[in-house]
Amino acid sequence: MKRYLTLIFLLVSAVILFFGLRLDLQWTGAVTWGLTFICLVFAAYCTKFIPDRKEKEKSRD
Repeated sequence: MKRYLTLIFLLVSAVILFFGLRLDLQWTGAVTWGLTFICLVFAAYCTKFIPDRKEKEKSRD
C-alpha cells in the first residue's frame, strides 16, 4: 500500500486543483495552492517507498 501513496497524493492534488480553482470565493486560490503544495511534498516524500528494480536485480545475482 505504501508504494501507491505517491500516486494517491498526486491524484488528490489534481482533484484539489480542479475543484478548488472552479470556486470563486475569497482566499480559495491561496488555500487551493497551499493544499496542493502540501500534497506534492507528501508525494515526493513517499517516493522512497517505491521499490527499486535495480536492487531486485542485484539481489538475484
